[in-house]
Amino acid sequence: MDNGDIIGLILVYAYVILILVISERVLKKHPNFSRKFLHIMVGNVLFILPLFQSRWVMAFLAAAPFILLTFLISPYSPLKIKDRISGSGHGLGLVYYAISWTVLALIFFDQPWIIGVGIAAMSYGDGMASLVGMKYGKIKYNLTGDTKSLEGSLTMFLVLICTVGIVLAYYAVPIQPMVIVSVALVATVFEAITPKGLDNITACFSAVITYILLTL
Repeated sequence: MDNGDIIGLILVYAYVILILVISERVLKKHPNFSRKFLHIMVGNVLFILPLFQSRWVMAFLAAAPFILLTFLISPYSPLKIKDRISGSGHGLGLVYYAISWTVLALIFFDQPWIIGVGIAAMSYGDGMASLVGMKYGKIKYNLTGDTKSLEGSLTMFLVLICTVGIVLAYYAVPIQPMVIVSVALVATVFEAITPKGLDNITACFSAVITYILLTL
């Protein structure tokens, strides 16, 4: 294992533990906000990705273990661990999040900016959509059995335009405004029509596929 992999693993686990502690301890009186805080802030792991030298370390040691961890603290866990974060929203939302990150790491290790685009869609975009929608959402809609808001969807679109641009700039990849707008729009649409936490998969991969198709 390369030194970069070791440092990357240490930073990923230290960072996730830190925001878990903040979510569970500091924000424990506000479970919905706590869950979304975790959801959004985990996205910052995309800035650690350049440290990794091995596809397998990033996918199976940095990302995949969180699939099991998030499942064990979900309402579906056989251990029945009482957890405020998972219990306050879609039970498997964080599991889908970890699955998406693992698949992205495995497929696009050599193109970390693509991983970053996917993570940005499901963390910053989807997370802010839900946060703003819960507090300020007045115009509600329900397309597939999951109530969402126009205000939340608009927030996701605007947040993604900004954050995808930041991701591409961080990785020194050419920024094409129309590509970014298209990625943000497609991910927002898929988030809007996807129910029950599965938007952590659909928003992520719709953003990635759109970006790839438009930059071939």
